[in-house]
This record gives sequence, C-alpha cells and structure tokens, in this order.
Amino acid sequence: MQVIRHDFLPQDLEPLLSRNRIEGCVAVQADQSEQETLFLLELASQHAFIKKVVGWIDLTAENLEEKLDVLGEHDRLAGFRHILQAEPPEKMEQPAFRRGIAELASRGFTYDILIFPEHLEAATSLVDAFPKQLFVIDHLAKPRIREKLLDPWRKQMQDIARRPNVFCKLSGMVTEADLRHWKPEDLRPYMEVVLEAFGPSRVMYGSDWPVCLLAADYGQVLHSVEQYIVTLSRAEQQQIMGTTAMRFYKITN
Repeated sequence: MQVIRHDFLPQDLEPLLSRNRIEGCVAVQADQSEQETLFLLELASQHAFIKKVVGWIDLTAENLEEKLDVLGEHDRLAGFRHILQAEPPEKMEQPAFRRGIAELASRGFTYDILIFPEHLEAATSLVDAFPKQLFVIDHLAKPRIREKLLDPWRKQMQDIARRPNVFCKLSGMVTEADLRHWKPEDLRPYMEVVLEAFGPSRVMYGSDWPVCLLAADYGQVLHSVEQYIVTLSRAEQQQIMGTTAMRFYKITN
C-alpha cells in the first residue's frame, strides 16, 4: 500500500488526463467526512477538468435536510457515496439509511453503490425501493477476478441490471485481479457480463485512480477497457467512455 500512501492532487492527475485524451473527470469520495466533500468541491471550483464531485454525507443524520440545503448550493456536486463494502449488507435495510436515500431522490442527487458481491442481494432490494433514484454500481461490485470466479456474481449483476435506474462503472478491475500478474484477458469475462446486462447506455468507464496504481498505471487501465470495446460501434464506445457518465452526473460542458 506504500504506492498510494501520499497525497494525490489535481496537478498530479491533469497531465495523465491530457496524455490519454481525457477531457474531464468526476472526483469521487475516499474519506467518509463532510470535510473531504468540501475539499473536493473547492478543488473542482479551481480546476475546470474536475466536472463533478461525488461526496459523502451521513444519510442517517437527523439534520440531513439542512446539510443538503447547504451542500446543494455547490453546482459541481453530483451525488454521494458511502463505503458500503465496509458495512454489513443489512446497512442498506436500515430505515434511517433509506430515509436518507429518499431525500437524495427528491433533490436529484445520484448515489454510488460501493459494495462486494455479497452485498448485491441487499443492493437490489434497495434500488427496488427507490425506482426514481439514479444508482451506479462502482467497480462492478468487485467480483473475484483473481480467483476467476463468475458465479453467483454474474447472475446477481444480471438481476440488478433489470432495473433501468441502475448503471455500472467499468472500474476497479485491476485491483481485484492478480496485482502483479494480471492481463487484459483476465478482465474481459467480467466486462462482457456487465455490457450484456446493462448495455452501453448504462455503462461508464472509471479509472479508480490513484488506487489503480497498486496494479497498473492510468494508461494501462484505460487501454484495457478501450481494447475490449473496440468492436462496438463508435456511438457505443462514446457512451461508455463519456456520454453515459455525462448524462448520469448531469455534466453539460
């Protein structure tokens, strides 16, 4: 973990985006604090290439509405994420948590679902309760790529994909594979499941930078996805590499 145990700032990312012809990005929370959310929003206000921010907020807070009123004044704030992978699946069934999700839906905020495969059944129940809320599954729900296991993850992803308000990110795969010896072909069966289940209009590329540096640099992660989708139509490739995320996070420029 020493590879990522230091600060990563916009000046570190901007040349990587430029080198790889990426025009903009979405900054997604790493720390479960409102302080970090405000920090990311400040960075977005200073750097035009940070198009939107997915922050963190305590969805169970009694004064959630008041907090959202304040944060909602920031036009770069797209939505929120909680590190649900560190919680038991039952977290998504708690009434206080669901009241918080209901408040997000009423304000048009998105919600990133960061989970492991064992959370998928509870996540499906959650999205069923909020058909008007936009959800995106981060990192394909972290399938067991290192062990080359597809099931029961595959069936669960096919099931949750039947909900039209659920999207999925092609991200975080290299760190679920063999960190030192992964190959692009190790990732392809998992990308195939996601693309067949969700379709390009609900799939978006994500770098998971800087966490990806545990296994690959930015270009390697990007190219592993680009090489897989090369047989798709140009319009479908554009959806996965940008327009799906723009529509989901309401990015207009």
